[in-house]
Amino acid sequence: ARAPRLEALAAAWLQGRRRRHPQAPLRLMDLGCGSGANARHLAPRLPGPQQWTLVDHDTGLLERARTLGADLRDAQGAKPQVDTRCRDLGTLAAPALADTDLVCASAVLDLMPASWLVRLADACTSTGCALLITLSVDGTWRFLTHGSAEPPVPDDAFVRDAFNAHQRRDKGLGAALGPDAAPALAALLAARGFDVETAASPWRLDLAAPPQAALACALIDGWRDAATAQCPHAAARIAAWHARRSAQCAARGKEVLEVGHLDLFASPPVATPAALRPDGPAARAR
Repeated sequence: ARAPRLEALAAAWLQGRRRRHPQAPLRLMDLGCGSGANARHLAPRLPGPQQWTLVDHDTGLLERARTLGADLRDAQGAKPQVDTRCRDLGTLAAPALADTDLVCASAVLDLMPASWLVRLADACTSTGCALLITLSVDGTWRFLTHGSAEPPVPDDAFVRDAFNAHQRRDKGLGAALGPDAAPALAALLAARGFDVETAASPWRLDLAAPPQAALACALIDGWRDAATAQCPHAAARIAAWHARRSAQCAARGKEVLEVGHLDLFASPPVATPAALRPDGPAARAR
């Protein structure tokens, strides 16, 4: 799931950028791009001409992103330019975002520590670029029946809290913020003068649909594994919870599993030093 309102805000902001600098392509950077799914989703929803830079540390995923990117089209049907860059996101700094108009990332932010979010906010402030950050977990999930939340089963809250604690472990760059990441970035950007909008973008998995039920079962398996790693003394308790919830998914009833995510769009102050620098976006139009 995505928040269409924020995608529309990003598209409108880029249109304004395009009007101010009509000779320059819109430069978009996707951090932690994986196989390029985020760019494939966003390209046809954003104006062109577009120039994408897809960034990831995995060369195999970048090769796949490059191959699949051959079919990208922008909102006007034109083919964007797609470049890939193999880079560890831990080294992110302002020069890496030079001349970028929009920084994107999907399902990445909650893996990052607070220090990385500060560097991202500082880099975007220096560059004068906007951000569209999607699918950051917010730490919530629930089962719905006919659109209403059903009563929790025993230990739902315990497993959820254990999983969220596991999400805050060090993922290689320092203790991750997990479900606190999107609100933390929103606060950092607002403090730097950005206009920040957030919107819920929950996954809703229909247990009556086999592919979605399979994904729900996989999620519940993952929650069990993470909760057990976080609280090994409660392994039997977590296993009992898992048996109840996985049986519910396997039954393919009328329930829906809703998993909370938060999207964020932030546009920089109207006039920033970066926007006016000799090598910045304004210079590209001269």
